[in-house]
Amino acid sequence: MATNDPSAAPPPTKFIANSKDDGRPEAYEGKVTSFVVLSCIVAASGGILFGYDIGISGGVSATTSFLKRFFPHVYHEMLSSHISNYCKFNSVILTTFTSSLYIAGLVASLFASVITDKYGRRKSMLIGGLLFLAGSAVGGAAMNVYMLITARILLGVGIGFTNQSIPLYLSEMSPPKYRGALTGGFDICVSFGILVANLVNYGTQKIKAGWGWRISLSLAAIPAVLLFIGVLFLPETPTSIILRRGGNLDEARRVLQKIRGTKNVEKELDDLATAATKATKAAKEQRPFRRIFQRNYRPHLVMALFLPFFQQVTGINAVNFYAPVMFRTIGQKESASLMSAVITRCISLTCTVVASLGLVDRLGRRPLFLTGGLVMFIAHVLLAGLLAANLHDHGTVRTGIAYLVLIILCLFVGSYGWSWGPLAWLVTSEIFPLEIRSAGQSIQVAVNFLSTFAVAQSVLEMLCGLKFGTFFLFAGFVLLMTSFVYFLVPETKEVPLDQMVSVWNQHWYWKRYAPGGGRDEEKDIEQRKKEKAADVLSSAE
Repeated sequence: MATNDPSAAPPPTKFIANSKDDGRPEAYEGKVTSFVVLSCIVAASGGILFGYDIGISGGVSATTSFLKRFFPHVYHEMLSSHISNYCKFNSVILTTFTSSLYIAGLVASLFASVITDKYGRRKSMLIGGLLFLAGSAVGGAAMNVYMLITARILLGVGIGFTNQSIPLYLSEMSPPKYRGALTGGFDICVSFGILVANLVNYGTQKIKAGWGWRISLSLAAIPAVLLFIGVLFLPETPTSIILRRGGNLDEARRVLQKIRGTKNVEKELDDLATAATKATKAAKEQRPFRRIFQRNYRPHLVMALFLPFFQQVTGINAVNFYAPVMFRTIGQKESASLMSAVITRCISLTCTVVASLGLVDRLGRRPLFLTGGLVMFIAHVLLAGLLAANLHDHGTVRTGIAYLVLIILCLFVGSYGWSWGPLAWLVTSEIFPLEIRSAGQSIQVAVNFLSTFAVAQSVLEMLCGLKFGTFFLFAGFVLLMTSFVYFLVPETKEVPLDQMVSVWNQHWYWKRYAPGGGRDEEKDIEQRKKEKAADVLSSAE
């Protein structure tokens, strides 16, 4: 891994995070070094595993040889002319194969926060990589449905660890001015992983012997090995070093100088040390999972609960999981349905790259959230109307209508790719103060997995029951979540992690909760004591 000598670095530039005259935090000195970029690329590559596992299940579920071996009743219903187009793939066991990964990830993410806090961000990523290896081996060798589901559970536990630790690692390593681009690398890798999965599925379904699905399921081992080896060479974040090693500022200073490309890191180091001291004191007084429910952390808890929930009820994973299934439903052949899924992923990846690397740190989070929500709403309404007019219980649609469905889905996944895809992960990785950071990230990952599990488990049932109305339902959720962003999600562009309190203190609604960790909490405690004493005195009188 390349390193930079701070003494040889060019004169540092200011991160124009905010100016002091508007009450926002001071800037830090430094620049984007090749070392921090390479470290973030290696860590973000864990997103490829997540994306691959999202995309691979939908592809193999539409593959004839896979259905014949493990889900023969679904295969026969797919060929039947007596089953409604909207119900051909409706199978509890088939959806369990897909969704078991996410319920396992939900449970694992809660345990992962303890590992992440006690042993560091790197250890959680290493554990996740090993579990991915085990899951891909079991999946590729599966002889029955139970082995398939066991493999998905192992993969889910691995995702629980990596999705909890990687966004934290990226946020803590990134300079404030470029945090959106570097942290957005995680969602770029997720989108890239889904694209790779769709390409693999497209290729393996052409293997006439009927075992191509084994290659699809086992190839997750390749990015798992790359992640595990890469993480071995990564440094721990300065924040984690200070937290876990008794305030060892010398080691943290060395890492910070290397990743910022300057020796003048004392301002940032002092802020990290102050936050770590506060977090350590807070942890002794009360566990983070209890602390996050206190009044002054109400904004953080609301974001941890609602941002991941809304991210999933956009309907994106209904498309990610079952795009090939949907395309087969409207009459496309196996190969054409898989290629259509590839096309949608190319659009999504392109929009995610443009947003993460070119727009999020320039325009901010809120404009991308709002425009993406508006376009997703329009896409859902158009898709629902098109299916209502053209796809009935039996028969197929005209070729032109099938292409129009593909165009609308590309519009939808593209708008998601520049908005809720990268930004939900980004915002939830940067808003939590250190004393609740790991717990907050665990809650948001758990909610994300719970919502994903619910969508994966129910979407085929919804299609069967609500038919085209399913997309009107998703449109309603998109309208609700766009309103949520407009009124309640603040702009966090370029604000240092340990000075994020300024964002909440200046928000029209959240400022009433005065979040700010220990300092404001002490005032709240003192105020509650005074109120309690006044109540006792009033009762005595």
